[in-house]
Amino acid sequence: MLHIVLVNPEIPQNTGNIARTCAATGAKLHLIKPLGFELSDKYLKRAGLDYWNLMTYEVHESWEDFLASCPGARMHYATTKAPRDYCAVSYAPEDYLVFGRETKGLDEALLYAHYDQCVRVPMRPEARSLNLSNSVAIVLYEALRQLGFPGLSGQGRLHSAQPEGGEWRDYV
Repeated sequence: MLHIVLVNPEIPQNTGNIARTCAATGAKLHLIKPLGFELSDKYLKRAGLDYWNLMTYEVHESWEDFLASCPGARMHYATTKAPRDYCAVSYAPEDYLVFGRETKGLDEALLYAHYDQCVRVPMRPEARSLNLSNSVAIVLYEALRQLGFPGLSGQGRLHSAQPEGGEWRDYV
């Protein structure tokens, strides 16, 4: 199981979207306080839809509390300041993907201490950053791709055997 770690997330809709992504992929979500919202927030719940029962999450009182819960964990820190892009890493099944708050990202002292473990999503130089929930999805799905999408369905299905009228049509 991959782990998504949100350090001091501020926007409930982003966290709700990320919770939904975790539910769809089987990743575990870790929320590190302080949070910029209450877990009962209606926007958080609405963004996560009815997927909350499909995912697991844990709330940690602090960064130190989180570290104590996963000694020796292999972590990748997502930041716009990273030396390499997220595809240049070989991910392992129990990796932790760490993301900072929407307005400031991860603390630079933390990044400096773990600079070799930092990854970034490439973007135009004049762009400041991507939305947090988009960044999580991009990095998480690359890790899952490398691991062969474990436990995920690789194909969908139509709800009916044939379209109305009984003929298949090509749509361009």
